[in-house]
Amino acid sequence: MTEEFLHYLWKYKLLKGELMLTNGDKLEIIHQGMHNTDAGPDFFNARLKIADTIWAGNVEIHVKSSDWFLHRHQHDKAYDTIILHVVYQHDADIERDTNMNFPVLIVKDKFDEALFSRYQDFISNKNWIPCEKTFRFADKFIVDSWLERLLIERIERKTIEIKTNLAANNNNWEECFYQILAKNFGFKLNALPFEFLAKSLPSTILAKHKNSDFQIAALLFGQAGLLSDDFVAYYPQSLHNEYEFLRKKYQLKPISAHLWKFLRLRPSNFPTIRLSQFADLIYQSKHLFQKIIEAEKIDDIYRFFQLKAAPYFDVHYTFDDEISAIKPKHMGKATIDLLIINTVIPTLFLYAKEKDESGFQSKALSFLEQMKAENNAVINKWISISNTVENAFQSQALLELKNNYCTGKKCLQCRIGNALLKLEN
Repeated sequence: MTEEFLHYLWKYKLLKGELMLTNGDKLEIIHQGMHNTDAGPDFFNARLKIADTIWAGNVEIHVKSSDWFLHRHQHDKAYDTIILHVVYQHDADIERDTNMNFPVLIVKDKFDEALFSRYQDFISNKNWIPCEKTFRFADKFIVDSWLERLLIERIERKTIEIKTNLAANNNNWEECFYQILAKNFGFKLNALPFEFLAKSLPSTILAKHKNSDFQIAALLFGQAGLLSDDFVAYYPQSLHNEYEFLRKKYQLKPISAHLWKFLRLRPSNFPTIRLSQFADLIYQSKHLFQKIIEAEKIDDIYRFFQLKAAPYFDVHYTFDDEISAIKPKHMGKATIDLLIINTVIPTLFLYAKEKDESGFQSKALSFLEQMKAENNAVINKWISISNTVENAFQSQALLELKNNYCTGKKCLQCRIGNALLKLEN
């Protein structure tokens, strides 16, 4: 038996038969209370009828009564308001300060054993997800509503960092978006140096050179610390000379070049390529976040990210490397999708919340519905289990389900798992 399962029984009123306390009093559950997942009693503000008296207070649940002492509740005043102790096995009496015992309900024989058997199977099987064999039987309405909730959970978690960044930038949405977008341009390996770069080079400076893609590139590559070598090729030499002039003009200090990671990256993902594409974005898109707010369709967003590295990189991947076959370095659709999912959607979602404009939240969700699902191993496995994953709205929610519920076997906290546990064989 697990305490989590006992919580589940109490929370969803799955106890059966007449409920009698250990002292012989009859128990009637008027309201089971609010489930508490933080420190303190397990359920707050329950309302119970014990014998002929209605009680209001908190409920504590343990596998064994003696767990009260194991968890040292006797030393915590937060547990003085307990009106009922629910246990699977009663092996110790718990006294209040008034020398009276807490009321105790033993639930060992008060639930469906088949339900517990299905729960045990869920948490002990080695399937990719606990309900892999039964997921297809889940009610579509339950699945759809739960996935929508999970998607919002996922987006809201991503907004936490953005909100912190917004406050640091005195609620300047354009600067905040510029910095978050820069960080996500680095993806996993180069997120940190991209973030440092953006914070060392305010977008207001770049805006002063909005008519020169060359100067924007010089500022970005120079601040990235990648223009300090003695170059042979004309293009990096020119960038270096231009940056030295601009560095002195704005009193800039570049970040360390050693922060950038090239190993374990495909050449098309090298930071030099991404920086050049980022320079193209800055050059093409003035007041980018304002344009995103005004966008009506996902195609409008995609147009902002139709980016290409400078012509020099058509035959190069880094400065002064050997000439390679001609290949213009356009930003791929999968990369654009990730930038939209990880930057545009959560920033737009936060903007809606901060401005109390729910229409922008609806727009963000609509953008995801218009996007194709990601193509990765996790989503491909979901497709084999659920038959279809129609769009990024669903794929993002399913990633959240897998990572934050299925992997940790939190079936009792999952609406889908909860419903499948109650299905009779």
